[in-house]
Amino acid sequence: MDLKSYVTVVPDYPKEGISFKDITTIMDNGEAYKYATDKIVEFAKEVGTDIIVGPEARGFIIGCPVAYALEVGFAPVRKPGKLPRETIAVEYDLEYGKDSLTIHKDAIKPGQRVLIVDDLLATGGTVGATVELVEKLGGVVAGCAFLIELSYLSGREKLKGYDIQALITY
Repeated sequence: MDLKSYVTVVPDYPKEGISFKDITTIMDNGEAYKYATDKIVEFAKEVGTDIIVGPEARGFIIGCPVAYALEVGFAPVRKPGKLPRETIAVEYDLEYGKDSLTIHKDAIKPGQRVLIVDDLLATGGTVGATVELVEKLGGVVAGCAFLIELSYLSGREKLKGYDIQALITY
């Protein structure tokens, strides 16, 4: 299946000069959404996965059906103040400033093999911070899976040494 044909490209969104890749047109097509999920499930099995981790919010949309299909847990990564129990945090750089992500302190057990799942690999900031969170908790990053990779933004460079799957590349 050509998943790229299910992505809607929205010019000048969210600002002029940006060509936004809208994945909702994959998700609202049952066959395409299932195909994408199944491809990530295959990758998860290849790399050996005990738990799925996904950053908010699109990492939930992609990661939860993968966790369900594998019959493994899902651990959310969120902005500060969004998780109810004790968390750890990692700060990361944005184009103009900094941001941070958190995960429950007990979400990952030492030695667990973790597949990080998100919709998009761009500059690698979010996934890099997520890798750091997983590793701080003693988890082993088995791999990272994305629906889309924007290769021209070089996010893959921040993930050297990790197995990466991108279903669509621009």
